[in-house]
Amino acid sequence: MMKKRTARRRVQRNIGYAVIALTGLFLLVALRYGWLQIVQGDALGERMRNQVGEEFAIQSLRGTITDRSGRELAVSTMTKSLYVDPAHVQDADAVAADIAPPLGMTPEEIQKDIAVGGGFVWVKRRLEHDEYEAVRQVIREKGYADCLGFRDEAKRYYPNDVLAANVLGFVGTDDKGLDGVEQALDGLLKGEVKEAYITTDRRSRPILDSIFESRRHYQGEYCKSVELTLDSAVQFIVEQELDRTVVETRPKAITCIVMDPKTGEVLAMASRPSYNPNKFWDYRPEVWKNRSTSFIYEPGSTFKSIVAGAALQEKVVSPNQVFVDPGYVMVSGRRIQNWNGESFGTVTFTDVVKNSLNTGFAQVGLRLGAERLTDYAKKFGFGERTGIDLPGEEQGILFDPHAMRDSDMATMAIGQSIAVTPLQLVTAVSAIANDGVLLQPHIVRKITNVDGSVYEERGPKEVRRVLESATDKTLIGLLEQVVASGGGKKAAVKGYRIAGKTGTAQKIRENGAGYMDGHYIASFCGFAPVEDPRITVLVMIDDPSLGDFYGGQIAAPVAGRIFAQLFRHLHIEPSSDPFAGMDATGKKAEPKPKFAGEVPEGEAVVPDFTGKSLREAARLAAERGITFESKGSGVAAGQSIAPNTLVENGRRVTVFFHSE
Repeated sequence: MMKKRTARRRVQRNIGYAVIALTGLFLLVALRYGWLQIVQGDALGERMRNQVGEEFAIQSLRGTITDRSGRELAVSTMTKSLYVDPAHVQDADAVAADIAPPLGMTPEEIQKDIAVGGGFVWVKRRLEHDEYEAVRQVIREKGYADCLGFRDEAKRYYPNDVLAANVLGFVGTDDKGLDGVEQALDGLLKGEVKEAYITTDRRSRPILDSIFESRRHYQGEYCKSVELTLDSAVQFIVEQELDRTVVETRPKAITCIVMDPKTGEVLAMASRPSYNPNKFWDYRPEVWKNRSTSFIYEPGSTFKSIVAGAALQEKVVSPNQVFVDPGYVMVSGRRIQNWNGESFGTVTFTDVVKNSLNTGFAQVGLRLGAERLTDYAKKFGFGERTGIDLPGEEQGILFDPHAMRDSDMATMAIGQSIAVTPLQLVTAVSAIANDGVLLQPHIVRKITNVDGSVYEERGPKEVRRVLESATDKTLIGLLEQVVASGGGKKAAVKGYRIAGKTGTAQKIRENGAGYMDGHYIASFCGFAPVEDPRITVLVMIDDPSLGDFYGGQIAAPVAGRIFAQLFRHLHIEPSSDPFAGMDATGKKAEPKPKFAGEVPEGEAVVPDFTGKSLREAARLAAERGITFESKGSGVAAGQSIAPNTLVENGRRVTVFFHSE
C-alpha cells in the first residue's frame, strides 16, 4: 500500500515537472515568436520579400493616335529590353562576343556596360522581335540566364512611316513625346508607371502568375487615345504631290496645308524634307521641324487678299474703281514695280487684284494707312499664335504702326517686310472662305479614355468676324478671277470655281540685312468650290532651284493637282453643269423672267451695259454692287449675264467691248 502511494506521488511530481517544463517551453516559444513578429518582423518580412520576388516598374501602353476615320497613325506594343547583371558575369569577353551580333552592336559596347558593375545595367532597350528571339536563343545555348535577362517595356510604332511625320512627332527612350502631337499631348497619351511586386525564382526570373496578377492590377486608366482631324487619304495625296514637286523643282523645302474652312480642321499638313519617326535618330534635327507652324517667311502677293479685304471693308476702293498703272511708283525714295516690270495702263481694282499689280496695292496701302493695315492683319490672326494643338508655333512679325513710314505701308500692302507662318496664312484665307469669320485651327478632334468613353471633344471655335458678309462675297469674286483668268489660272480645275492668290517673295538674308539675289518663295493659297467652300489649300515652295520661281508658274499647278484629286476623294460635285439650261427632255429651257420689284438685301440687279464706255460701265457696276470684268475695248456690246437679272451682291459680270 505504501509502495503504491509512493509511486503515485512520483508520477504526480513528474507530471508537475513536465507541466512546468512545457509551460516554460511555451513561454520561451511565445517570447521568441513575439520577438520575431514584433521586434524583427519588418526586417524579416523584407528579407523574405527580397528572397522570393522583386519590385518591377509596370508601364501601360501609350495611347493610340488615329486619323479622323480611325486609321492608326501611332501605336504602342510591349517589347523586351535586355539587361545584364555584371556581378554574375563569368566571362565578359565571351558574353559580349556572343550577344553583340544579334543586337547589331559591337562587343566593345557591351563590355563597357558590363564594366559598369553592380547588379543591373541596360544593354539594349525595346528590342525588335527578331533581336529578342536571337538573343534569347544565345542565352539558352550558352547558359547566360544567371547574368542576362529581359524586362517588358512599351515601344512606339508608326505604321505609315513618313506619312504625317512632322505632325505626329516621335517618342524618346523613356516613352516621352519629343515633338509634334506626341509632345503636345504627352501628359494624356503616356500611361502611368506603377511599381509592382513580382514573385521570382532563385535566378530572379519572374514567375508567370505574379506577372499576370500585376497586370490585372493596372488597367491603364490614365492612358488616353487621340483622334486627329487629319484624313490619311488627303494626307497621302498631298505628300505624293510634294514628292513630285521636289523632283520637278528641287526646292530647299516645300510645305502644304489643307484645311476645312468651315470648321478650322486641318485635313492634311505636310513638309519636305521629312523623316521616318520609327528611326528619327537617323535624321538631322532640323528635318524634324514642322514648317507649317515653326517657319516664318514674307508671304508676298498671297497677303494681298487680306489687304484687298481690308480696303473693300473700309471702302477706300471698289471693285470697279479705276487705277492708272505706270509700271512703278516711288514711295519714300523706294521704287516699287510690278512683278514683270511693265505698265498695265488704265485698269480697275478688279484687274489690280487679278494681275497682282504692286503699284495698285501700294496705293491701296497708303490709302488704308498704318493703323488700319496693321489692325486688319491682326484681325486676320497675323502677329500672334493661332493656338493650334501643336508645339513650337511661331507668332510671326508685324510692323509697329506708330513707327511705319510710307514705304513700310506700301511694302506691307504687297506682302513684304512682314513675316507669317504657313498656318497663319491658310487660316486667314479660310476666314475669307468662311463668310468672313475667323476660326481657330485645330488638329485634335477627340480624346478618349481607355474604356472608350470620351474624355474631350474639340470642335469649331470662332475667334472673330473679320469682314462683313457682303464685303467678303465681293472679295471672293475678285479672288475667283485670279484663278479664272489671272495669275493663278494654273490652279484651275475644269468644271470647278476656285478662288485664290499666288505669291512670289524674294528671300531675306539669314542676318536680316536685305534680300538674297536669285532666291525666292513661291506660293499659292486658295479655296473651293466658291459657291460652298469645302477645302482651303496652301502650297509654299521654298527656294526652287529648277525651272521657274513664280508662284503662278510652280505653286499654282501643284495646288491645282491637289484640288483635282481632293474633289474626287471628297465627292465634291462640279460647279458648272454641262446640262444647265436644258429641261428633262434635253431641249433648251425657256429663259426665266427678268426681275422686277424691290431688290432684297444682299442682292443686286444686273444693269444693261450696252453702248457704255469702259469707265461708264465700271461706274454703273460699282453703283449696283456688282463685280465688273471687261473684255476688249471701245463700247459695250454684250454681257455674260442678261440685264435686269437678280444676282447675289458681288457677282461677277463680264462685259464685252468692241471698237465702233
